[in-house]
Amino acid sequence: MARSPRAVPDPLTRREQEVASLLGQGLSNRRIASELDLSEHTVHHHVSSILKKLNLSSRQQVASRLRDR
Repeated sequence: MARSPRAVPDPLTRREQEVASLLGQGLSNRRIASELDLSEHTVHHHVSSILKKLNLSSRQQVASRLRDR
């Protein structure tokens, strides 16, 4: 009996996905914080985590990655 392939889990948490989506729309940390009712510091932390997890170095690369999905 053949095993079905397992889906590769998304490396981003639900909140990081929300931040990445807004980041992909070109929003600033301040606007993202306002939209998600978070502090700018928390958004900065999420952006840093997103960049690290996806092995990217810029916000523009995040936007590009989201478009390519």
